[in-house]
Amino acid sequence: MGWTVATIFFWGTSTSKRPAVCVSSVRGERRVTVKTSAAYSPTKREKSCLATPAVLLLEIEVISPLDPSAHTHLHKTKCVMVNITVCMCKTISLVPQVSFSPQDNAQICVTGNGFFKLFKYSEGTLKQTNLQKGEPQNYLCHAWLSEEEIICGTATGKLFLFETGELLWQRDVEYRKPPKELEEGHSLLSYNGSLQDSLPQISAVVAYSKGFACSSSPGVEVYEESQEIWLPQDLFTTVPKLFRRQDITCICFSPSEEVMVVSTTKNQLYMFTMPSTDYLKEESSHFEYLHFPLHSASITGLDVCIRRPIVATCSLDKSVRVWNYKTNTLELYKEFWEEAYAVALHPTGLFCLVGFSDKLRFISVLYEDMHVFKDFPVRECRECSFSNGGHLFAAVNGNVIQIYSCTTFENINNLKGHSGKVIKWSADDSKCFSCDTHGAVYEWNLSTGKREMECVLTSCIYSSIALHSDSKVIFAVGSDQTLKEISESSIQHEVPALDVVYTAVAVSHSGDMIFVGTSLGTVRAMKYPLPLCREFNEYQAHAGAVTKISVSNDDLFLLTASEDGSIFFWKVYSKKGKILKREKEFEYAEEVLIMKSDIEEKNRAMLDLQIRVSELQTENDYQLRLKDMSCSEKIKELEETFTQELESLKNKHQILQAEKDNQEMQHQLQVSELMNKHAKEMRDLESDSNQKLLMENEKYQELQVNSQRMQEEYEKQLHNLQESKNRALEELTDYYEEKLNEKSLLLEEAEEDMRQQLQAHEEIKKQMEEDEDREIQDIKIKYERWLIEEKESNLQLKGEIGVMNKRLNSLQKELKERNSDIEEMKLEQQNLEGVIKSLEKDISMLNTNIEKRTNTIQEKEKHIYDLKNKNQELEKFKFVLDHRLEQFRKQIESRENDIKIMKEQIHEVSNTIIRPLLLNPLMERELEQLHKENTQLELNITQTQQKLKATDKELHKERQKKQNMEALIKRFKMDLHNCVGFIQDYKKLKAGIRELYTKYVQQLEMVEMEEVDTDLQQEYMRQREYLERNLAALKKRVVKDQQIHQAAYTHIMQENVSLIREINDLRQELTVAHTQVHDLQSALRLTKKKQAIQDTAPSNEMLSSPAVLRLNAQKENEKIIEMQLLEIQHLRDQIQEKGQGLEAQARLIFVPSCLGSHTPLSLKNNVS
Repeated sequence: MGWTVATIFFWGTSTSKRPAVCVSSVRGERRVTVKTSAAYSPTKREKSCLATPAVLLLEIEVISPLDPSAHTHLHKTKCVMVNITVCMCKTISLVPQVSFSPQDNAQICVTGNGFFKLFKYSEGTLKQTNLQKGEPQNYLCHAWLSEEEIICGTATGKLFLFETGELLWQRDVEYRKPPKELEEGHSLLSYNGSLQDSLPQISAVVAYSKGFACSSSPGVEVYEESQEIWLPQDLFTTVPKLFRRQDITCICFSPSEEVMVVSTTKNQLYMFTMPSTDYLKEESSHFEYLHFPLHSASITGLDVCIRRPIVATCSLDKSVRVWNYKTNTLELYKEFWEEAYAVALHPTGLFCLVGFSDKLRFISVLYEDMHVFKDFPVRECRECSFSNGGHLFAAVNGNVIQIYSCTTFENINNLKGHSGKVIKWSADDSKCFSCDTHGAVYEWNLSTGKREMECVLTSCIYSSIALHSDSKVIFAVGSDQTLKEISESSIQHEVPALDVVYTAVAVSHSGDMIFVGTSLGTVRAMKYPLPLCREFNEYQAHAGAVTKISVSNDDLFLLTASEDGSIFFWKVYSKKGKILKREKEFEYAEEVLIMKSDIEEKNRAMLDLQIRVSELQTENDYQLRLKDMSCSEKIKELEETFTQELESLKNKHQILQAEKDNQEMQHQLQVSELMNKHAKEMRDLESDSNQKLLMENEKYQELQVNSQRMQEEYEKQLHNLQESKNRALEELTDYYEEKLNEKSLLLEEAEEDMRQQLQAHEEIKKQMEEDEDREIQDIKIKYERWLIEEKESNLQLKGEIGVMNKRLNSLQKELKERNSDIEEMKLEQQNLEGVIKSLEKDISMLNTNIEKRTNTIQEKEKHIYDLKNKNQELEKFKFVLDHRLEQFRKQIESRENDIKIMKEQIHEVSNTIIRPLLLNPLMERELEQLHKENTQLELNITQTQQKLKATDKELHKERQKKQNMEALIKRFKMDLHNCVGFIQDYKKLKAGIRELYTKYVQQLEMVEMEEVDTDLQQEYMRQREYLERNLAALKKRVVKDQQIHQAAYTHIMQENVSLIREINDLRQELTVAHTQVHDLQSALRLTKKKQAIQDTAPSNEMLSSPAVLRLNAQKENEKIIEMQLLEIQHLRDQIQEKGQGLEAQARLIFVPSCLGSHTPLSLKNNVS
């Protein structure tokens, strides 16, 4: 059954100290180098920062962190573009950041210690666009606010705003102490007023839509609308921490600018959700952890609980953390005053052991805290472990492994002898296993305190061991780059690591799988029994060496920790991708420890909260009643006001309805007058348009006469061009006749060379066959002599066996005579009984070994039988190959006959049909096709010859294999026969079987490797034939695609011409519409003038009417004019929209034609 491992979850960050700048390009073919210092010659190339433009991608590569010379090159070709020196300074400086402008991808900004420079890439070079003024600053970071504005932060806490390379704005950022919430947790920290506190470094700047954000002190300031965002205090601990200041190294916003994420020097990740409404309601706010607080230093200890799904880790950052690998959460976290070197979890998960530099502490794992219960005087304890039952624990104290009781905390036993680096318990807790740095692995009996087994290899420094489920096999890894399988005080098997050091090892509880961690941070999964060759699955995990590795009790999870401070949770799957299932489902415990004082405090808090809730309920009820009273009064007042407003609105509606009726009557009268005027104007326009049409007709006739003249001129030019073309054709025919004569001479020479080469090849082939036959006869004679000698030696051995049997009979007689002496030596027999018992044990062990060896002999006999079967198959294969050889020879003869016939045809064609060939282009094409077929046939001949050679070689190899196998079988039979003669002497028999194993097993492995090579050659020939077929099919497809593309191109051209005609028609319609609008505007101006005359000379009826009616008539006229103006504007807007739509259609039509060829572009220019 195969196993695979899949990554589920990991915590931790791995940071590299190397600066990196890398910007890649896809389109160009050159590379730019920007040098900033000439004082340092680097040996390694390191990337220092990353910049990605919007369109053009260039790669800027800094040679070394001490030499900020940067290479800008294109990603695909990676050839040098430009080499520019940024600054010539004596001191070694650093380029912390290089970036492209987000708006203009040709602009580059480079900042560092003492320089701020802008470059523009144009015409294959980088040109500086700014001149540095003022005092040089140590610029740590910068950000583009716009196409021309850049904000920079310095190491002295200053912000500089540059516009087109000139200083526009400057500001000093003062150091600010954290708010009161953080000051309470950091009360023990003393600020001495140093430069680091008074002048904070601005190490990160990022721009966003509302301004920019920069880091200063342990927080971030957001400008444009000033706000402070501080790093939070740890939620899981209340212990004050010295030297806890951490600086922000990087800031980034999400694409929607809803979340801001920062990373710090302590390898922590924080986030801050940006509010969508009022951004600056609070002057200062706090970050939140992106997930959980992570380890900031190397993890030194890891242990898994048996009854709960939790893992405990400790690190050099003075913290101990408890993780839940099922829910992927951090359950507990506590920091101490000393560095933690080792951690061990009790099987119940309620207690843990932690080894510090001064003491070993027994800690109770509470619900929300860790409480130190007992201290043990064990300094710098690097390894500790609970027994599987939980009643004992072991700790390393110098050169002694101390065993303590978990109930009485008494030192029960001391295991002396070496400094145990790793301690493992057997399943029944009766034994303990340990390894050290001197290459020793010991098995201890806890009842006696003595060693029962030891395996010492001084050349290896062991780093980790693991036990098999039966506690009989130990797996160890160390500095010698091997995984060792140790049992019965000796190394049974070794698996090489292939140029990698194994640092940790773990075995599944089922015993089927072994997991190994390496110094490169990878994890390897292997089957048990261990494989002979490279049979394992490798997974890239950490950035540093794996320090600890462990498997959960249900074999479903693998847990790894590393020097980079990260911990990985892996889920173990089968090879088919299914989750492994055990016979019995494992149920985890849910018990939790809690202090009595904590329960009492919580109960008190519960009572206080209950009393407060009851008080708040009474207050809320009272306030709700008051609100109901006030709301009912307000509703009554609103109802009265709304009824009054409704009545007034009804009266207004009636008045407005009467006014509307009057206005409709007047509007109908005016519309009828306008219609009559419009009809008269239309008649006038028709008469004018008829006159214009007559004029245009005369112009058209004149243009037609001019076009006829132009046609005659072009026909004359065409006639001249035809004559010049005929002359050129005659010259070309003469030139190609000469070339044909030369090629025919070359063909005859090539034919003679081919005949000579074929004759030489046949002679060499005959000589090779004769030499091979002679060698075969010599080998046969040798092996026949060897067989006769072996038979004679067999007869001699049979005579010696007969002599030995006679000796045995004489010895049996002597035994009968000495039976009387046995009675006298009974007293001595009692003393020697103990010795006999030990010898009987050895005899039983040897009998088992003999049985195993007999089994191996039977397996070898089976293997010999299989080899004989393979030999028969090879003989069959030889017969098939001979048959193929004959077929290939026949094919070669037929191809040679075809070549002769084709050459005769070419001869006839060259003598008889040369002139018609030159005159007819179709015949030239046929000649070219014949040349191609000739070259193809020559290629086929060479291929068949190569195949013949390959088959001959395979035949020779198969014959040699057959002879070798027969010789090997005979040797094995002879050695077996000799070995069987030592049946009664088990020591000689054992030595003989070992010699057989060393002789023949390696040879068989070599034979299998040769069989694999022949299979590879066959597979290579099959793949070659398959690729040749695919190539022919692809050539046919290319020809078809070209034809389809030409047809589509002609179709697009036709559509383009028709669309151009439609555009011309639409433009003519547009001009007509413009003239109509102009006429309508002139008609409206006339109507306005007439209305003005009528207003100046009012009738007697209007004078007799009251003043109120006159005012209404004026208002009505003004409203009518406004309505007409609005209609005119609406018509103009519609005309503009139609014109824009037509222009957009024209652009859309010409875009595909421009992509196709240049002819549609000329058509477009003609139309415009």
